[in-house]
Amino acid sequence: MGDLQVELVAADRTVWSGSASMVIARTVEGDVGVLRGHAPMLSLLTEATVEISEVDGPVVVAAVDAGFLSVAGDRVSILSEYAVLAQDIKIDEAKAELDAAHGLPTSDERELRIRRAEARIRAAEKAS
Repeated sequence: MGDLQVELVAADRTVWSGSASMVIARTVEGDVGVLRGHAPMLSLLTEATVEISEVDGPVVVAAVDAGFLSVAGDRVSILSEYAVLAQDIKIDEAKAELDAAHGLPTSDERELRIRRAEARIRAAEKAS
């Protein structure tokens, strides 16, 4: 009781749901830490990692693509088209994606692919 109720949701499924003491996410304005009693907010997420500190448990690390972070009444919703828990990331595949993205011609798509691959690599490394 008195904890944050957190949902991490991808377009096709709920990735993680439960009680947490803190959530850290990267928005377009910068990193945001959410504790119990946080003011209501709605912010845009950027391709990065999200850290969810479970109550009396480990820190859940996930990689997310752009999306939304919503905080209201000790409920935190992290909504992203794509989200994956760090333990489900195959780091070799993420590194291959990063190498492939660096080989693309300079464009917005190239930068987006680089940010996504780097987020997955950071998430996997934080979890190991």
